[in-house]
Amino acid sequence: MPNSNIPSGAELPSTIRLIKSTVMAVLVAILLLLVAILPAEYGIDPTGVGKILGLTKMGEIKVVFAQEVVASHTGESIPFNTPVIPPAKPIAKVSYPESAKLEATPLSHEMKVKLAPNEGTEIKVVMVEGGKVEYSWWTDGGRANFDVHGDSKQLNIKYHNYSKGSEEKSKGVIEAVFDGSHGWFWRNRTTKAMTITLKTSGDYTDIKQLE
Repeated sequence: MPNSNIPSGAELPSTIRLIKSTVMAVLVAILLLLVAILPAEYGIDPTGVGKILGLTKMGEIKVVFAQEVVASHTGESIPFNTPVIPPAKPIAKVSYPESAKLEATPLSHEMKVKLAPNEGTEIKVVMVEGGKVEYSWWTDGGRANFDVHGDSKQLNIKYHNYSKGSEEKSKGVIEAVFDGSHGWFWRNRTTKAMTITLKTSGDYTDIKQLE
């Protein structure tokens, strides 16, 4: 019995149509890269559309946060337009004494920091991989730029981002993806002094404010 479901040659897409479709898909991908991805992630806006949509500002904030956090750990000055990208190499495993791997006793703290205009600071908790800390923070007025991130001297990790933005308050959970310090960096971009209150609760062994 002949197979009546086989399409005829006229019904199959021609080579020219396939090439046109491929070229169109590539052009759309390039357009999205130029209009949305570069402005939103790196603050690079070759078309000017990102500025109109507010994506360029968001990308610039992300880049500045990453630069400020890395600079705070290395003591180096980083040019504004230099993208800071976390290393893509796998995280190496380091042997720790068994005492360091003991399950952390849940702790809770409330800390306050006062920031003058344009001043920044950070608070870190020490956690082992898989540890979790619940947190909430708020200002007494105005938005604060924030960057939730981690680092580890033992693993040679200078910066690992969890989230960043600009808010008057925020809450969430940090789950440590490696042994090290994890926490919050804030900068007061307003024209008045502000106080930030942070509450934490979870599986960490130490908490401290870094200068």
